[in-house]
Amino acid sequence: MPIKIPDGMPVKEILEKEQIFVMAEDRAFHQDIRPLRILILNLMPIKETTETQILRLLGNTPLQVETTFLRMQSHRSKNTSQAHLEAFYKTFDTLREEFFDGMIITGAPLEHLRFEDVTYWPELKTIMDWTKEHVTSTFYICWAAQAGLYHHFGIPKYLLDHKVFGVFSHRVLKSVNLVHGFDDEFFVPHSRYAEVRVEDVLRHPELELIADSEEAGVYMVITKDGRQVFVSGHSEYDRLSLLAEYQRDRAKGLDISLPRHYFPGDDPTKTPIMRWRSHAHILFFNWLNYYVYQETPYDLDHGIVPPLDISKRS
Repeated sequence: MPIKIPDGMPVKEILEKEQIFVMAEDRAFHQDIRPLRILILNLMPIKETTETQILRLLGNTPLQVETTFLRMQSHRSKNTSQAHLEAFYKTFDTLREEFFDGMIITGAPLEHLRFEDVTYWPELKTIMDWTKEHVTSTFYICWAAQAGLYHHFGIPKYLLDHKVFGVFSHRVLKSVNLVHGFDDEFFVPHSRYAEVRVEDVLRHPELELIADSEEAGVYMVITKDGRQVFVSGHSEYDRLSLLAEYQRDRAKGLDISLPRHYFPGDDPTKTPIMRWRSHAHILFFNWLNYYVYQETPYDLDHGIVPPLDISKRS
């Protein structure tokens, strides 16, 4: 099934070349199917790259998905043109009365800042509170996962003395539908200077620790009602995303180590090994299917349904 994107959005041509089934708004309008409405709050600096990464995963499912991109009104992007943002992104004040089947909040390179020191923190808090009444399930990625756990549950983040940077092995700790089909060992890219800790998560009975990594720590936490999903890594990353970050930081003169378990033989002249693509597709498919599609009401105008109980689903 196709993913519906705005007419003229540059990512459409990229996805079509990858044989991802995308559909322009005009064609989708004439189909008698209600697509899943997914809101994407894109906090990453280079927004066009993240658009491609997220839409690639949303478009590889049997569900028709209609995406809306959201930007922070209280922050001006330095790396994405204002024309692009005004053409393809909305601000919160224009949709705060609407309901969505699912929402994705991306990461942002802000780990060194206290949450309260982030310029758009008040607006982000408002949006995160709004999701509880207007979104069936919200998927938080990397820094957004730290922000969501802090805001909703008071769980702090801890700065690290080195960057968690590379592609790390993970294991499933609890069998729920979000990890249905996962291998015993799966891989995820990470790129962050902060972490949340297991003991803080386990203090909250409403949270479930679903997956972790010996090297990268906590990976996946979800609420027992399935309404909030927090992942600390970047399963959506492309093959060369970590390489681009490594080259960027070296060009800035930063003390950055090679991404771990990424280059063959730790040789940065060799093509990185892609070991997380299947995990990424399964993760996003499971979230869309089990936590969004099977739980959201057909008529969103009447609000979201009561929360599900993942403890009864395995």
